[in-house]
Amino acid sequence: MTDTSPQPRRKRPTGRRTGDSGTRDAILDSARDLFAEHGYEGASLRAIAARAGVDSGLIRHFFGDKESLFATTMADRTVIPERLAAAVAGPIETLGARATDAYLRLWDDEETKPILLALVRSAMTSQHGAELLVDVIGGRVREASPLPSLDDPRAPRFALAVSHLFGVAVARNVLKMPVLAEMPHDELVAQLAPTIQNYLTGTPD
Repeated sequence: MTDTSPQPRRKRPTGRRTGDSGTRDAILDSARDLFAEHGYEGASLRAIAARAGVDSGLIRHFFGDKESLFATTMADRTVIPERLAAAVAGPIETLGARATDAYLRLWDDEETKPILLALVRSAMTSQHGAELLVDVIGGRVREASPLPSLDDPRAPRFALAVSHLFGVAVARNVLKMPVLAEMPHDELVAQLAPTIQNYLTGTPD
């Protein structure tokens, strides 16, 4: 007699590597590289998973969505927030020089420059990418340093300092404007530091 009773449904495999603690790290490393190469919009979850050698479902398992993966990658796979936070900690009289020096050195560092390029590409091609740039980097730096919150009266001056440094870095490293690209690091810091210091600590005329 044929057994016609319902059979239990087999669960579909999720692709998760049981006990593989390196899977999450592999995804983050892959995401760091592809975000650096293509920016936020250009790096697909499928491509990130393929480079990491995992099923794309694992990205959602570990991170939920692309936005969370991007934020986690920028926070966990870079030293950018920590270096900037360390630079702003110290005597306020030399804050402009320290912040300028630290930020420009990040662009000269082969480890951090690809990440900064990824952030620039993301910010330039996507409003969402621009918001993530502000949230991820700005938020992490504020957590680790005494910088003003967004509702602080000093916030506009801080925003001007950040925008000034960002513009110079893009002109020097992305647009490769000759005058800036060829200027020695120390000379560029000396030129910029007084203006950045005034933004951060000066008083309006």
